[in-house]
Amino acid sequence: MNEIYPAAPRVVLVAITKHGAAQVAKLALALPTAAICVAAKFAPSMDGLVNPLSAYAGAFKDEIAGLFARYDQIVFFVSLGAVVRLIAPHLKSKDEDPGVLVVDDAGAFVIPVLSGHVGGANATAEQIAALLQATPVLTTASDVGKTIPVDILGRELGWRVEAPKINITRVSAAVVNEELVAVVQEAGSPLWWTRPTPMPASIHKFERLADVDLTRFKAVLWITHAEVSAEQWAALHERLVVYRPPLQ
Repeated sequence: MNEIYPAAPRVVLVAITKHGAAQVAKLALALPTAAICVAAKFAPSMDGLVNPLSAYAGAFKDEIAGLFARYDQIVFFVSLGAVVRLIAPHLKSKDEDPGVLVVDDAGAFVIPVLSGHVGGANATAEQIAALLQATPVLTTASDVGKTIPVDILGRELGWRVEAPKINITRVSAAVVNEELVAVVQEAGSPLWWTRPTPMPASIHKFERLADVDLTRFKAVLWITHAEVSAEQWAALHERLVVYRPPLQ
């Protein structure tokens, strides 16, 4: 069986000002599958683009619910403060909310605002920053610290995460605080470390769970096809996150 990779995200580029619309038109050339949403008066400036276009004539705040429902990534060329106020009434959880990004009118900075990991906003920010020759402003601890993003490890390889939310929170804290963490890989591709920097010294790799001295390590990331027993979950009490690679 071939590994299954996530589908490409549905992206929309949004602008409400003249300068923002100009930045959207520039970025859209490099992202022809991204949709565009702009104020109706700026729609003519999108002529010649192949991107799907929607133009609104009413209040911009009335567009937010539809954007949240239709897209996985929303890239706003709108001020950060305005975006925070606009999206606040629509927020549910990091498992449901789309990735939200803000780009300033000058196209100098790209800021992931919401769902940086699970929603993919951090990855999109880096992609867009490269296209605009801008600076991505990442604030999530695992990206700043260049370490393992526990909640999405292996996602590009089709891995599923299996753990209670409290485990993901506790293990993530151990990782970013540079406590000793064991990564046990019994299955799946070994090519999950994709950062250009070396793996932090606090991360230790093992081939079998039996080789891990559980009294030394604050957390365990177990990449396996094996069944995890209730006893194993209990023994590691909020210190275990399991990843399930696709079966070959």
